[in-house]
Amino acid sequence: MTKKPVKCGIMSRKDFMEMTIAIAKGEYKPKKGMPKVWFESLQTMAQVLSTENQKLLYTIIKKKPDSIKSLAELTGREKGNVSRTLKKMRQYGIVDFKVNNGAKQPIVNYTDFKLEVGLNTYPKFLLDDQENAPYHVHEKR
Repeated sequence: MTKKPVKCGIMSRKDFMEMTIAIAKGEYKPKKGMPKVWFESLQTMAQVLSTENQKLLYTIIKKKPDSIKSLAELTGREKGNVSRTLKKMRQYGIVDFKVNNGAKQPIVNYTDFKLEVGLNTYPKFLLDDQENAPYHVHEKR
C-alpha cells in the first residue's frame, strides 16, 4: 500500500487509449509527476471514490478479509455488488487481488488521492490536435 497520495487526472477514454498506444509505441513518454490514475470524468471519480466505497477500502485495510465473500459479510453489502465495485477499482489500480486457495483476497494499493486538473496535467500531444482535444484552446492574437 502506498502512503503517498496518488495523483489522479480527468481524461476521456478515447484520449487515454491514444496516450496508452503512444506510450507503447515509444512515441510519448509520460512526464514526471503526471497523474497515475485517470478517471473519465469527475462523475466517474465521485462514483468510484464514494463515501460507501471509501468505507469498503477502510474495511479491507483494517479487517484484512481473505475473500470478496468475507468482505461482503463484513460490510453488509451483497457479494455481487462488492465484486463489481472492486473490479472497477482494480481497473483504476486502486485495489488488486491476491489469490489464495481460489479465493480473491482484496488488497488496497492507494489510500489517498490528489486530483490534478488543468492544461498542464493533460498530455500536450493530445491537445495539439484541436479536433481530438476535450476542449478548445484559443491563443490571443
